[in-house]
Amino acid sequence: MPALAPFGKIEVRPTTGPNTAAQIARDAIAGGARRIVAFGGDGTINETANGVIGTSTPFVMLPGGTANCMCVETRIGKNIDRAVRRVVSESEDVRIAVGKMTLQEGVSRYFLAMAGVGLDAIVASEVNLDLKKKIGKVAYWIAGFSMFARSLPQCEAVVDGVASQRSFVLISRVKNYGGDLEIARNVSLIDDCFEAVSFTGKNSLRYLPYLAGVAGRFAHLLPGTSFERAESVSCAPVGARRMPVQIDGEVVGALPARFEIVPDALTLRIPSGYLERKPWTTSH
Repeated sequence: MPALAPFGKIEVRPTTGPNTAAQIARDAIAGGARRIVAFGGDGTINETANGVIGTSTPFVMLPGGTANCMCVETRIGKNIDRAVRRVVSESEDVRIAVGKMTLQEGVSRYFLAMAGVGLDAIVASEVNLDLKKKIGKVAYWIAGFSMFARSLPQCEAVVDGVASQRSFVLISRVKNYGGDLEIARNVSLIDDCFEAVSFTGKNSLRYLPYLAGVAGRFAHLLPGTSFERAESVSCAPVGARRMPVQIDGEVVGALPARFEIVPDALTLRIPSGYLERKPWTTSH
């Protein structure tokens, strides 16, 4: 990609399947790579970042997937040509916090954008992958509406020590959700915290007004919703039903799980316009 020439010599290393990008990044860093550039969707970006987090090597994101939530959030955008110009000439390398998920069996993984427990992870687990390849994000809407009138599993969510029963918990580092919507209201990648957004409801019909509230940006005014600043969130299932977990759009396991903020974890190249937002402070 000639437009990336200001970053120095470019070596392309394609992924060979799921869960390979992190090791590719680690090997490249061990070999002296000055930057790691990930071209793909949020899942590929997440996998690659997991191989960079904890090092001083700058990480660059370029959009190449279905939703491109991280690229939309940071204003890199979805158009690859404009995105390349933006990361090269209009961006800065910034040290940021990331999220860390730990499952009961000790498996842990970092995330950049969000973790979701309950409803959205159920939808993500039921998406038809062949259909997703053909029609993109519409496949998620089809999977979502297939949940119509179904009962939902419940979890006990503990947000910074305060417990409540919920059917969907979003532990977010970004406002953007799915590339088109916004659920979290205040959080930014330059904050050292999450915004924990949670919803009550044992039947999916309860989510019709929530969906309208998210689309109209008044969900925080609806009963049954909670929007809180948090540095740690723990979730455990209520009852015997399995409750899946997704991070950055990929289903990675099931509850119980703990989510915590990891400060000063990654050097991310971010457009300067995004950085103009003031960090979220305790006065909000």
